[in-house]
Amino acid sequence: MSLGALDAASAYGRVLGTPTTRGPGAAAPAAGGEQAGFGDMVEQMVSGTAEALRGAEAASARQVAGRGDLIDVVTAIGAAETALDTVVAVRDRVVGAYTEIMRMQI
Repeated sequence: MSLGALDAASAYGRVLGTPTTRGPGAAAPAAGGEQAGFGDMVEQMVSGTAEALRGAEAASARQVAGRGDLIDVVTAIGAAETALDTVVAVRDRVVGAYTEIMRMQI
């Protein structure tokens, strides 16, 4: 899975809940008037992924108990899988960037 710069910027904007028409270096203000950072974005992304995984698990449990719809289960699992793939892609990019920075000569 390839993650381009525009994909990353748009994912960053979606997590922050802001439009992606801002400049590449502009940070969006957080709820308290503070600047939201990369760590906040990652924290929100991980929290959202955990919620999606819990939702998929709950939908699966309802289906097993005979109270749920199979389409709801498939949709919830697909959303959870997409969220997890996004977190893994961002993690891979961060690790790659860290490795590249550590190889730089001072």
